[in-house]
Amino acid sequence: MTELTGGRALRLTVYMGENQVWHHRPLFTEVVHRAHAAGLAGASVFRGVEGFGASSMTHTSRLLSLSEDLPVAVVIVADTERVRAFLPRLEELPGIALATLDEVEVVR
Repeated sequence: MTELTGGRALRLTVYMGENQVWHHRPLFTEVVHRAHAAGLAGASVFRGVEGFGASSMTHTSRLLSLSEDLPVAVVIVADTERVRAFLPRLEELPGIALATLDEVEVVR
């Protein structure tokens, strides 16, 4: 595991639906486990309360229109080389709606 202490890094955000699965477990869990195995500095999963994607179908957690497939984002921050080396591991996984990269500065 690589620890970030400060400086330039990349933030990889991977978007998917919470019902996406890979080998009988949530796809977001597989992304986190692969990130950990690749020695990335950290990964967090965030569940959205509402959203829509390429299908233009809105998913929401509001009580009257409860969705079973809310949006999920896995956010990974690590040094540039490790994140770029990790990208082919994502391409192996079907069901990822979108992945983005942002340059960030780690301050703590």
